[in-house]
Amino acid sequence: MTSRTTPGLTRFNALPEPAATAALHEACASSAWGSALLAQRPFTTAEALYAASDAAMAELTADDLAEAMAGHPPIGRPKPGDPTSSREQAGMAGASEDLKTEMLDLNLAYQDKFGHVFLICATGRTGEQMRDAVRDRIGNSPEQEREIVRTELGKINRIRLARILEEDNA
Repeated sequence: MTSRTTPGLTRFNALPEPAATAALHEACASSAWGSALLAQRPFTTAEALYAASDAAMAELTADDLAEAMAGHPPIGRPKPGDPTSSREQAGMAGASEDLKTEMLDLNLAYQDKFGHVFLICATGRTGEQMRDAVRDRIGNSPEQEREIVRTELGKINRIRLARILEEDNA
């Protein structure tokens, strides 16, 4: 593993604070998470950034998690015109109408039970895998689900941070 700062990380570290705040908000809607990462700039390696993200995620309160989840559309219904949610939910794009309908029903049942959108790191998952996950998780307690959501958000944040570091113009 190299400790060399990559061009993408150098660019991220050099962003003016408003631009860095906006980039981090695109990765995760939690202002507490974004503030924690901003306070630690500059990062020497991508791994240091990911570790800071994980540490900040572990410290989020229930309200912070709710704020983070509010930035995520339901599975099967990416935000129109949002390439990030469309890319992340690509596994649902080719799903059958029956599966899409079932997922909508499961999303609504989950939201009724937990008061927030079903959140999963959808990158690389098929529609069936996402459906099976919501079926499995709907029986969880709110406390169990909050910790699963925290873990899933952490995975999503790492993927999104990696994309920020790969962008030509962050």
